[in-house]
Order: sequence, then structure tokens, then C-alpha cells
Amino acid sequence: MSIQTHVDSLTAKHAEIDKVIAKEQHRPNPDTIRIMHLKRQKLRLKEEMSKLETRH
Repeated sequence: MSIQTHVDSLTAKHAEIDKVIAKEQHRPNPDTIRIMHLKRQKLRLKEEMSKLETRH
């Protein structure tokens, strides 16, 4: 797998987590703990993408 392919995969996962967060936030009683965990996952993906892009 090339670095760019991996970055593209991480970008897709990042966007999917963004959608899940938005959906959770629009629920009548959002699960703030779940949102917090999702945001952490999203941040880790962003950091990994940045590392890969600087090496590329």
C-alpha cells in the first residue's frame, strides 16, 4: 500500500467519524462520552495523516 493510499484511507475514516459525531450531536439526548471518544479517534487519525504527509 502506498503512503498516499493509506492517507486516503485515513481521510475516509476521518470523514466517517465526522458523520457519526454529527449524527450523535443531533440526537435528542446525545451521548457526550461517545462523542468525546469519537473526537479523540478523529484527532489520532489527523495526527497520523500529518505524519505520513510530512514523510511523503
